[in-house]
Amino acid sequence: MKIQIINGPNLNLLGTREKNIYGDQTFNEYFDKLKLKFEKFDLHYFQSNIEGEIIQKIQDVGFDFDGIIINAAAYTHTSVGIGDAIRSIQSPVVEVHISNTYAREEFRHKSFLSAHVKGVILGFGLRSYDLAIESFS
Repeated sequence: MKIQIINGPNLNLLGTREKNIYGDQTFNEYFDKLKLKFEKFDLHYFQSNIEGEIIQKIQDVGFDFDGIIINAAAYTHTSVGIGDAIRSIQSPVVEVHISNTYAREEFRHKSFLSAHVKGVILGFGLRSYDLAIESFS
């Protein structure tokens, strides 16, 4: 099963930014662990701070991959374009967030993606990605 993980803005700073919220591990370190734990999956990883690149990646893989896991980060709360891209593809998408966005600022309570995904997982730290992968089993 071929799964694309897409991370949005500032997630390239995991391990160094707001460790009290996001922990002290980089996503690349965690991705290596995911590949070992989920050997039967063909996992791919993409990160961008640029909204258009995220939309392009969704379009590039959204008809050929078995699933997409997306943490659009701040774009979750602002990007109609990413929501439209998800709505336009065939691959099922799971939205993930490391933190519990409902326990944070009010603006983080709205998602432009959630209405177009098969499920949302949030608040379990990096383990949110594990749960998303398991949802494709």
